Amino acid sequence: MPQPFVLAFTKNVSLSEESSDSLVLKSPEGTFNLKQLSPGLLAAIKILAADGGTEEYLSQQVLQADSFSSLPKLYYYIEQFINLGIICHTVCADGLPLATLVPISKFEKLQFFDAKPDKKYVLSRFAYCHQGKDGMVLESPLCGAQIILTDWRSGAIATCITKPQTANELSNLIPGISLETAVMFFSLLNSAAMLSEVEEDGKVVEKENDTLTQWEFHDLLFHSRSRGGRHNNPVGKSFRFVNEIKPLPVVKPKVSNDIIELYKPDIEKLKEEDYPFTRILEERKSIRVQGNEPITDKQLGEFLYRTARVRSIFPKDQKECSNRPYPNGGACYEIELYIIINSCENIPDGIYHYCPLDHQLCRISERTTYVKALLKSAELATNPPCNPQILIILASRLPRVSWNYESMAYALTLKHVGVLYQTMYLVATAMNLAPCAVGGGNSSLFAAATGCDYYAESSVGEFMLGSRYS
Repeated sequence: MPQPFVLAFTKNVSLSEESSDSLVLKSPEGTFNLKQLSPGLLAAIKILAADGGTEEYLSQQVLQADSFSSLPKLYYYIEQFINLGIICHTVCADGLPLATLVPISKFEKLQFFDAKPDKKYVLSRFAYCHQGKDGMVLESPLCGAQIILTDWRSGAIATCITKPQTANELSNLIPGISLETAVMFFSLLNSAAMLSEVEEDGKVVEKENDTLTQWEFHDLLFHSRSRGGRHNNPVGKSFRFVNEIKPLPVVKPKVSNDIIELYKPDIEKLKEEDYPFTRILEERKSIRVQGNEPITDKQLGEFLYRTARVRSIFPKDQKECSNRPYPNGGACYEIELYIIINSCENIPDGIYHYCPLDHQLCRISERTTYVKALLKSAELATNPPCNPQILIILASRLPRVSWNYESMAYALTLKHVGVLYQTMYLVATAMNLAPCAVGGGNSSLFAAATGCDYYAESSVGEFMLGSRYS
């Protein structure tokens, strides 16, 4: 590990003195009692808890107070602190911090890779920059660490290396950045998996990795940040908005007074007359060719009743929740159904919102340009193209989930889409209808067609339904 790095404890570490030769170190990983410390080791560890210092400087403090025999203990403690993920590494320029590497995962052991002055490097396509609590932050889903950019020159370096550069070339581009500093900055990025070597023939090493090549940036970032492992954000039920933001109501208020009452089937009778479950499961399939006769209002009513109605409402997790025919994390039931009627017996064309509590359709608009565009988008997303009799759009009132869950809210709503898809497939099969989930949709078109706030309630899935071709 090169000496010029300034080492210091991460901000979530606290140090207290238990006695003249003992310290108590508290971190997210636990509490550690450091006993029988020599005066030099005591001073060095206190420096780590304050402004930090280079390994050389820490060694000098130990040598001044102790003897050479204490140095191995210092190196041992530093190694253990690094392995615990509680040590930051900072590169300085002109005596000021340039960039700091901060571990954010206890599962990813930090390994340092020295950069070479004349080797070309380029910023990884997975690296991204965003505003954090302590300034601009550079992160990547490839590593359990982040880099805090504390000087305008560090931001300039990150911009410059979007094209292949050597440290030598970079030091000539940016004022106040020496060759040694550039090498150290490259080493910091390299250790955080944010750089890729560039071969003499111009090939980027990262692009030669077939597995990584098949990951898109947004997919890998979403995967790494919505599950534990490569970050230190809270994951799961944190109720972070309790007493700050009022939770959304369990049932969305009706969007209009233009209401259609839907048919309600006799569930007890269906329990006796339905096809056996195994038969339904085995015969389930996507059907992209729908019948000549349109689906009926009675069939649509039965389908929605069996898949998405509210069966009961009850208090849970400091808000109202509901019970419906499909499972849902935390009983949040954030998914709303919007029904585009293209061809249905006894129901006029247009787009409707399904009220699951009263089992009604609330009309939003007729067949507008936006509604036509949504139908066309769904048609083109299937192969062979299918102009659906009914297009059901699944929209997520995400705050119903994010009020409870942190980091994983959007991932959870996508799981709910899959659960509801399967429920719809099975019910449609039992009713001898033609179901087909759609692989993609247009959330901006949905917002324009319904007037929904893109960020408060956005479409996350589409499902076609119609009569069967006979």
